[in-house]
Amino acid sequence: MFLLNKHADYGKPIDAADAEVLGVEAAKTVERFLHHRQGHKPTPLLQLAKLAREIGVGSILVKDEGHRLGLGSFKALGGSYAVIRLVLEEASKRLGREVDVGELQNEDVKVIASKMTVACATDGNHGRAVAMGAQLVGAKCSIFVHSGVSKERIDAIARYGADIIRVDGNYDDSVHEAARVAEEKHWMTVSDTSWPGYERIPGFVMQGYTALLTEALRQMPQPPTHVFLQAGVGGIAAAVAGHFSVLFGDKRPFFVVVDPSRAACIVQTALAGQPVKVDRGEATVMAMLECYEPSLVAWRILAHAADAFMTIDDPDAIEAMKLLANPGGSDPAVVAGESGGVGLAALLKIAADTELRTKIGLDAQSRVFLINTEGATDPVLYEKFVGATPADITAKNVGQSGRKEMVA
Repeated sequence: MFLLNKHADYGKPIDAADAEVLGVEAAKTVERFLHHRQGHKPTPLLQLAKLAREIGVGSILVKDEGHRLGLGSFKALGGSYAVIRLVLEEASKRLGREVDVGELQNEDVKVIASKMTVACATDGNHGRAVAMGAQLVGAKCSIFVHSGVSKERIDAIARYGADIIRVDGNYDDSVHEAARVAEEKHWMTVSDTSWPGYERIPGFVMQGYTALLTEALRQMPQPPTHVFLQAGVGGIAAAVAGHFSVLFGDKRPFFVVVDPSRAACIVQTALAGQPVKVDRGEATVMAMLECYEPSLVAWRILAHAADAFMTIDDPDAIEAMKLLANPGGSDPAVVAGESGGVGLAALLKIAADTELRTKIGLDAQSRVFLINTEGATDPVLYEKFVGATPADITAKNVGQSGRKEMVA
């Protein structure tokens, strides 16, 4: 399914409050926080030159978030950043002065953090990020996981010292249960989705994602003309669309939001013109995107700043994983999880359809930007789908003199 944005707010500037959350100054704050993180370095921006020639576009650039802070996902930027912000706010309130990120390891701040508990629901990656942030600041952490989260992803969260609370049902069920228990126990919910009356903290999570855009724009010779980005509840898509809207205004790139066909809550919301909760059906392999209810703040931004919406099927996502792992020519091999290559899958579908290419202005001069949102966060599933281990794929790049990588 493909549809152009027909919402009444389409093309209008995003709300002032959202522009502040996702603007340039906010992005600078995120970068400043990142410089206090151990192991921080910009993730690579990879050029798929041969593939670009094959599908008739000017360039394809992929921001590879599989390398982010040792977590293997862009989520490392959002959940942990939100936890840090909340601890600093609480410490500022308790100590009667503004406490900055450089003071996180001060004893008085650590004492305050140790009495805080943060909680969230997760498909895997966001929970790891929140648990990582809690471990970093010394706060307690409880992560709610639904029945579809694999043992490998649960174990990866538990390694950060989080308590794991299992919930029957799907991701949305775990979101509701996490919020209920957190309110009852006076914990802080650090969710990457939002609902009526709960937008501020998801705003922090989205704000954290802007760091990858600041890096990517520094690494690019020119800004992109087209962006294809996977959605889930909509947080990462809204962060990118919103930031680019603030930064470029009417000159922003054409933005396509991509959903799994089996969990298309953003696409169905776009069809209805208002937030829609879709029925749960057969599970999708794109586990990190298996969300049935959109984030309200994300949809508010996408209604203004997304140009089109589309779905892809499970085989498309798996083929994108394989293509990234086994590129042609001197294109670098990329380890992308089941949800990581979804933007590429969407690009390939559009590029193969003359009518759709024309609708979005995709041509031989187009500069396409994609984000590999996750590496092999479930190595067992990765090997099953790709037929090789993540290490096997990474080894292909060793000594490859023609590797097309841009790093600021």
